Amino acid sequence: MTSEDLRVSRKGSTIDTGSGVLHIQPYRTSRGSSQLLAKLTFVPRASHFESHGQDAFRGFYVLFWIAIGLLILRTYVVSFDETGYPLSLSFAALFSKDALGLALSDAVLVGSTGISVPFVKLLASGRLRYNGAGSPGMIIQHAYQTLMLAVAVLWTFNRQWEWVQSGFFTLHCIVMLMKVHSYVSINGEFSELLLQKNIQTGALKSMVSKLPGGWSGAETEASDARTLAAQPFDERKDKESGNMSPGSVVSDTTPEGTPMPIADGVVIGTEVMGNGNDLAMASLRHRLATLPPGGALPKSIAKLASTNNQNGLLKPPSSAKDTSYFPSSTDTAFPPKTVESQSSNAPAKHPLIGHPNPEVNALAESISALDDEMTSVGVNGQKRVQFPGNVTLKNFADYQLIPTLVYELEYPRTERVRPFYIFEKTVAFLGTFTLLYTITEHYIIPLTPKPGQPFFRSLIDLALPFMLSYLLLFYIIFECICNGFAEIARFADRQFYEDWWNSTTWDEFARKWNKPVHSFLLRHVYASSIEYHKMSKPSATMVTFLLSAALHELVMAIVTKKLRLYLFVLQMAQVPMIWLGRTPFIRRNKILGNAVFWLGLMAGFPLLCVAYCAY
Repeated sequence: MTSEDLRVSRKGSTIDTGSGVLHIQPYRTSRGSSQLLAKLTFVPRASHFESHGQDAFRGFYVLFWIAIGLLILRTYVVSFDETGYPLSLSFAALFSKDALGLALSDAVLVGSTGISVPFVKLLASGRLRYNGAGSPGMIIQHAYQTLMLAVAVLWTFNRQWEWVQSGFFTLHCIVMLMKVHSYVSINGEFSELLLQKNIQTGALKSMVSKLPGGWSGAETEASDARTLAAQPFDERKDKESGNMSPGSVVSDTTPEGTPMPIADGVVIGTEVMGNGNDLAMASLRHRLATLPPGGALPKSIAKLASTNNQNGLLKPPSSAKDTSYFPSSTDTAFPPKTVESQSSNAPAKHPLIGHPNPEVNALAESISALDDEMTSVGVNGQKRVQFPGNVTLKNFADYQLIPTLVYELEYPRTERVRPFYIFEKTVAFLGTFTLLYTITEHYIIPLTPKPGQPFFRSLIDLALPFMLSYLLLFYIIFECICNGFAEIARFADRQFYEDWWNSTTWDEFARKWNKPVHSFLLRHVYASSIEYHKMSKPSATMVTFLLSAALHELVMAIVTKKLRLYLFVLQMAQVPMIWLGRTPFIRRNKILGNAVFWLGLMAGFPLLCVAYCAY
């Protein structure tokens, strides 16, 4: 069989190994492919406020905090004149109730997620499959997640917690569920790749054992073939004819990009780089999926990583604050893919790549591509991690500490932990929480609507306090807590949000205000609905909104002890509002779109408060 006979078409090809038949199908990531590309980027970036030290409007940020400080000071003075105390502690007594029980319950919740590690080890062993929506691995995973959420909800009612404790525990449970789901899903996909690799390795060993010289002879033939392929055409022609010209030098290295040509423009064992940021770099490997004899073709899996520019993954953000703290951009995301010349940090290529036998070469290329899929990039000199070497309690604990909801083999890291930075974020958290407490105690709780109270008056009274509380809570979560944990874990990607305050449509707001949740929904709900359940993009979008709205309503039902579906309806109402925001009129009038967005946001919080409290 010649190389012309062995071509991998778009529909795949078969190789008869003697002991069985392998079906090989290329992993497609081109623009015209139907293969889904769920593109996520983890690169060293500072948070929005920290990366804009030269922002022309930075003085307005200072003014905002001064204004809030004056408002709180006036509140303390008025409260002291009326009650003799600057600050009431009735709300503190409410949320501190059963604090020890809440802390212990939360510790048990977090600790219970560690069962994911032995479960993934079971997947990696091949004794449990994770190859589709109806596979045993997926069924067990979703059953466990459902049980975990049900127990958490029942526990909140059993403890008879107040709305603060119930809301916190339920939200934290949902966060843990998302982290566990991502960890199991991505490692489950790796387990299927490992199974494919083991099958192909066995077939390759069986095939090579029948060749003259066995394995060592095959390695020698492959090395000679690669050396010959690396030579210029004239020298190669002379050598093949036995007429080497005097002084000619044979190159002992293999240049990048000399794959075996095959039909339909598909290339085995190399990388097809897209233009700019359009394609996720970690998704650009051609993976060859295989089957055991008589088996069904497993679903191809999109590798989840992309780059911020064509030059590499590690360009630090433009920031006036300690830019040397972030890794340099000297390393590229993917080192040159050569067989003979490799960096010590790069995974070793299969020694039979380039073998004259096209069947042996195809299997070697396939095994090497699978190894690449299961190996991290090794950014900025980090040691590469390969599945299943990452399946350890230490790796899982590190993942739990990192403020992200999407699991990766590795993340960009900072060069060191800055103790003063952690202290700064702790002080900011305590100060901002004091402001949030004061506004809640003096401007929200006393004005909580009751049945029979005028609806419009309640909206007017609560609109501004709720908006201020929302901004302060956003700052506490995404600027203080997320950055604090990221610093402890040396997690370099601090883009937990974007400039959502400039949003002109609701889908833009959904993408920007909570990046960790948006990334999770994109990868594990939207993308998985298309990949595993063969949904159309509009259907996958609707499923994503339905799940998000259902979880929001669940939290409100636990907090208020009422099932009214008000929040669910408002969440689903965003779907037609998104389409409305895409009309040419709104696109042309950015200021109008932003004004409509802010009015809707300011009206939404008091509207929900009135609806759930009074009705």
